[in-house]
Amino acid sequence: MQLPITDPVQAAARTAWGEARGEGSRGMQAVLNVIANRAAHPGWWGHDIASVSQMHTSKGDRTYWQFSCWDETDPNRSKLLTVADTDPQFREALVLAGFLAADHLPDLTGGADHYYDRRAPAPYWARGRYYKCTIGHHAFYRVGLRGDGN
Repeated sequence: MQLPITDPVQAAARTAWGEARGEGSRGMQAVLNVIANRAAHPGWWGHDIASVSQMHTSKGDRTYWQFSCWDETDPNRSKLLTVADTDPQFREALVLAGFLAADHLPDLTGGADHYYDRRAPAPYWARGRYYKCTIGHHAFYRVGLRGDGN
């Protein structure tokens, strides 16, 4: 599979699967909710589902992906580029991403646009921001959008 992936369902499903397949359906849905919340408010993080899912920046000879599963050094990258719909979790991610693309995916995160794995130290961007909820091992925040849900 080549990047960028232009099909929004494929890009979002692979991102959700790469980020949260160990968190089950709710965890993958929550990652998709973050993608949707970012896509609904175009900005530095992308302008639509596919671009938000794969947005990255380069600094020197290093590329930084906003979803770490796409990072060249992340062991999930090669897996998410080759996973097929024979994988039950990926099939679930595809279904959820289809609902996202059709604008029929309920937001479990309360409008979150960021999250991090709570098993790691809290990132700098979470300090003093609008905590929304925890789903599985991920803590969800509203950072780039106004905290009141708008």
